[in-house]
Formats: sequence, structure tokens, C-alpha cells
Amino acid sequence: MKLPCSLLYSLWFLLLLGAGSLLLLVRLQDLTEVVLLQTPGVNVQVAPRWPVEQDDVTDSDATAGQTPDQLKVPESLLVLEDSVVSKPPVTKRQRKLLLKSPNPSGAPAGREEEARLHKLGTTQALRRRLLAEVCSKYQPGVGEQLVSQRQVSRVYVEDRSHLLYCEVPKVGCSNWKRVLMVLGGGATSTRDIPHDAAHYANHLRRLESYDRAGIAERLLSYTKVLFVREPFERLVSAFRDKFESPNSYYHPVFGRPIISRYRANATRAALRTGAGVTFREFVQYLLDVRRPVGMDIHWEPVSQLCNPCLLRYNFIGKFESLKEEADFLLQSVGAPQNLTFPDFKDRNPRAERTSSRITQKYFSQLNATERQKAFDFYYMDYLMFNYPKPFKDLH
Repeated sequence: MKLPCSLLYSLWFLLLLGAGSLLLLVRLQDLTEVVLLQTPGVNVQVAPRWPVEQDDVTDSDATAGQTPDQLKVPESLLVLEDSVVSKPPVTKRQRKLLLKSPNPSGAPAGREEEARLHKLGTTQALRRRLLAEVCSKYQPGVGEQLVSQRQVSRVYVEDRSHLLYCEVPKVGCSNWKRVLMVLGGGATSTRDIPHDAAHYANHLRRLESYDRAGIAERLLSYTKVLFVREPFERLVSAFRDKFESPNSYYHPVFGRPIISRYRANATRAALRTGAGVTFREFVQYLLDVRRPVGMDIHWEPVSQLCNPCLLRYNFIGKFESLKEEADFLLQSVGAPQNLTFPDFKDRNPRAERTSSRITQKYFSQLNATERQKAFDFYYMDYLMFNYPKPFKDLH
């Protein structure tokens, strides 16, 4: 039976249309993979989102209630995590935490605990999203670069719990080292570890000590942890610790050249000991492009110290809520229930902790121009980690 020409043409058209659709679908899949690999802040092979176990929270869930303008990183610094997010879904990891959460009454975890975990999980999603936005805007393509050993020199490794922790001084790093020692079996209690032992006898390995394959493997599969602090507050904390208390290293190594360069008519005693550096002299040194002595990790910006755009941390905690967020992280990685983050202060224990009030007091010693230059110095830290401007006259 001979088919009419019109019917034959129709069949050929349908066959061609089907083949074209199939080719288009394959091409779109290829383009999607290329976009994922080339988009800063997204890397399906190297940067698993926190938790490493697949997370049920999508970007749309994490940013519910946010306007598109808020996610474009406007000049006025964002405070996304303080925004109200209505009933975000519970992730698989959070459900496990709800079941494991200690409850003195023995009853299942209630709505308050569920809401707390909702908030902690959503906060992490927002912080990761904002960091990715900032990195995409200000350091495009950095996430695709190869990682050098120098760039992971501040990252400590805990293999049992699959943790990578970047050390940021003045953000609870002494206690974090104590926690890593306990997790690794080097100690039974954080309270049994003196300050010097935590820093100089911790036997913790740094990521730079592994070969390239070991570094790449851990960056791929371990939970990468970063804790940050309001930049001006961290700076004042470092100054008080290193220059206002006796210190056999910082006074001669930093104090002498600072006093010699920035103090007119310095006394012989001051030039000899390096003691008595003022906060203004310290800030002058910090902002000097031709510093008489080099940078130090205690006041180096976190954006340079820990390379967040390159390493893409899975968990970004803040000093302002250090214990709650650290304990949440420890629970999530299966730490022993009796291991919680210590909150004791063992260096200069009688000195009041550096607060926003104390920070304002120190920065009031500077003029508006000096404060602006200091803000510019830490600008990327303010932007990446969502801290508001500490003074109204800053721009």
C-alpha cells in the first residue's frame, strides 16, 4: 500500500523533530556541566556543601524571604542571617541531630530544639551563599585555581572526624586546637590541656604537610571549618594581648621598630624594650605600605589568612555565637556527647574580654581618616562575613 506524500512528509518531519530534540537535550546537559564547573563558588567535585552528606536545603529554601537586590551584595553591607526565614525544611543531618540531642526529661526533642536547628542550618546556608556571591563579584575564577601548600598552611587536619580547621587567632583558636586534640585521641579532656601545650605541643598536622594527592583528597571529602570575628574587635583583641601585656616576643620584635618609626622623641627605655606601643602607633604600622616589620597572623585579614574564595568552607562560624555553633558542628560530625566547646579564657584571665564597647573605646582614639583606612584594610572581611559598618561615618 502506497502512503500519500503528505503523510510521508509528516512522518519525516516528526522523525527529524525527535532527533533534533534529543541532540538539544544532550547539548543542554553538557552546557549545564560547563556552567557548574566555571561558576565561582560552585564546584561539584571539590566543594561539597556543608554538611558533606547531601543537604536537603536548596538555594531557594535558604534564601526564602530575601529580595534579589539583597543577594547582589550592595554597597551597604548585608545582614542576611538576621532576616526572617519562614519555616525552612529540616535536612537529613538536622533530623539526626534532633534524635541525638540530649534532653533531661527523656522526651523527644521539642519544637524549640527543632526551631533552633532550623535557624542554625539556615544561617549556614545564608553565609555560604553570601560568601559565594562576594567571591564571584570580587575574585572571579579564584575557586578554579590550583591550591598551593602555602595557601593551606594555616589549616589543621583531624582525620578521625574528617575535619579541616583554619586557624584564625583571636577567634577561639586555642580552644579549637584543644578540641581537635581530644577528637584525635591526643587528650581526654580540653581542660587538661594548658595554653602552651595547645599551641606548641599539640601534635596536630597541618594540611600543607601532606603531598598534593593528600591535600586534594581532604579538600574534597572533609568538612572545611572557618570561624571569624568582627574585624575591628579582633584587631583590638590582638593589640591588647600582644602589646598591653608582658610579651617576650612581640615587644622586641614588633614594639621596637614601631616605636622607633612612629614615635617622635622616643625614650631610650622604650626603644630598648619595645614596651608601651600605643594603639594609634599600632594602627599606623598596620596601614603603612612600607612597614618596618612584616605582617602577623594575629591581625592579618581572614580573607588572606584562610583563602575562603579558594577553599570554599563548608561551615562558617562566628565568634559572637561561638559556643552554640561550635557545639552544633561537633554534634554533626559525631563527636562524643561529653565533648563540648570550652569557653574558658586562659590567657590574661583577669582581663575583660574584648567587646564591642571596648573596641569603640580604642577606635575613638583615631581620627575619621584613620578609621576609614582601617576599615578599608579589612573591607573584604566585613563584606565576606556580613559584619555591619562599626562607625556611621565609614563609607
